[in-house]
Amino acid sequence: MELSTLFAFALASFFMALMPGPDNIYVITESISKGFKNGILLSFGLNSGVLVHTLAAATGLSLILKQSELAFLVMQYLGALYLLYMAWVAYKEQALTLEAEQNLQTSSQIKVFRTGFLMNVLNPKVSLFFIAFLPQFVNTNSSIRVSMQMISLGFIFMLIGFLTFSTLAVLAAQLRKPLSSPLFWKVIKWTKVIVLLSLSTYLILNN
Repeated sequence: MELSTLFAFALASFFMALMPGPDNIYVITESISKGFKNGILLSFGLNSGVLVHTLAAATGLSLILKQSELAFLVMQYLGALYLLYMAWVAYKEQALTLEAEQNLQTSSQIKVFRTGFLMNVLNPKVSLFFIAFLPQFVNTNSSIRVSMQMISLGFIFMLIGFLTFSTLAVLAAQLRKPLSSPLFWKVIKWTKVIVLLSLSTYLILNN
């Protein structure tokens, strides 16, 4: 792959990570309500899921989702149900104190990572996106196998997404102390609930 191609891909990946969407909005609201550590862990989980979709696209597994309506619907509804569950969890959660944030346990850290990872992996539309997006930057005349090129691009996409989301998490967390009123926390809480419900509804209705 040429450097100009890699630069174009990196630039496109950066702008896509910055585009307002359920993932980065959820990272921002999580960071404001629970601190930057949660936001970074969520970012890592979301972007780790990219590797699963990249491997699926590179090995042709994503074509099963594209060609099999049943497989696509099963994945779609699994993702929607998980998002509904996460919306319920967000609705039931209580405000996290600054002291509790600093003492975030390993089990809680794993849970935050898992939330982001499953949000990404269980969205079949992400797989279809990578089928369409990655080949645009692949050089079929290169001595490097197409599958390896796609996997390399997936790693770059993941790294840029993680760095961008983590930066948003750190910046958003700075608003936590100035806006730490109960009313503002409720606004953030309901924003998370609405984002998760909207994404779940989108997966169910947009076949």
